[in-house]
Amino acid sequence: MYAFFLSTAVIFVAELGDKSQLMAMTFAARYRARDVLIGITAATAIVHLASVGIGYAIGDAFADAQGAIRVVAGLAFLGFAAWTLRGDELTEEEAAKARASRGLAVVAVGTAFFLAELGDKTMLATITLATQEGWLGTWIGSTVGMVAADALAIGVGALLGRKLPERTITYGAAALFAVFGVLLLAQGAGWL
Repeated sequence: MYAFFLSTAVIFVAELGDKSQLMAMTFAARYRARDVLIGITAATAIVHLASVGIGYAIGDAFADAQGAIRVVAGLAFLGFAAWTLRGDELTEEEAAKARASRGLAVVAVGTAFFLAELGDKTMLATITLATQEGWLGTWIGSTVGMVAADALAIGVGALLGRKLPERTITYGAAALFAVFGVLLLAQGAGWL
């Protein structure tokens, strides 16, 4: 259960201000929110299943080096904090593709999200979490966290348009990543 709650929280934070949230808002302007959420959920479940598989395999292969893995994971989370501060923007070309996509809404959204998430910080964070926690809880939690963050973006975007406090969201998400990174480093060093 711990893996579920930790993964939900970490991935929810990782998704705040991410390009995927901007894509969700763009798709929601064109398609029904239900279809956008179904597409996001399907793509996220697939990408995060692959992520936890990779992370679980890494964690199993290096079971005797848990301290070192925690240090590397902590450094990765500090990197995610810096990545979050750098920002992630949806280019006009990406927004135009999202608006102009044809066909079934669920397929269009799912495909776009699947491709956008490959190698994204949420995928890398899920891999990192899966090296430490159980794969099932991490998979379900990371999927729920991402879908919840994107659902929030759809709802807030529909209500407030583009008047989101991006700077506050960015700094808050980066700070939480940094806290997780420092905690993992402290655990890896044996301080906690």
